[in-house]
This record gives sequence, structure tokens and C-alpha cells, in this order.
Amino acid sequence: MTTTLRIIAMLSMAGFVAAAQAPDPQTLGPKVGERVPDFSLPDQHGVTRSLKSSVGPKGAVLVFFRSADW
Repeated sequence: MTTTLRIIAMLSMAGFVAAAQAPDPQTLGPKVGERVPDFSLPDQHGVTRSLKSSVGPKGAVLVFFRSADW
């Protein structure tokens, strides 16, 4: 019984510590409408592409969908 209570207490404290150290999501990344610096990433074929090479004359729209369940 005592061991179980200790484990629950330690897990609870670990959860509180993790929540206290989580960064504010509002301060992460660029704001809506803000310009981002040029970056390069590999595409699905392994070829490195830069943002600059993908932007057309009217700009580009980037959509980051973090919750995709593929």
C-alpha cells in the first residue's frame, strides 16, 4: 500500500514538473502573417528543397498539420 502511494505521488509530481516547464504555445514559432526565414528540407524523394525555391510570384502558403493520422 505504501509503495503504491509513493509511486502515485512521484508520478503526480513528475506531471506537475513537466507541465510547469512546458513552453507557452503562443510564443513558439512565427505569428500568423509573419515572414519566415528561408529553410531547406528533404522532399519525399530525398531531394533537398528550399522555401525560396517553392515560393511563386504571389507567395506561398504553408500548412503544418500536426494531428494527421496516416
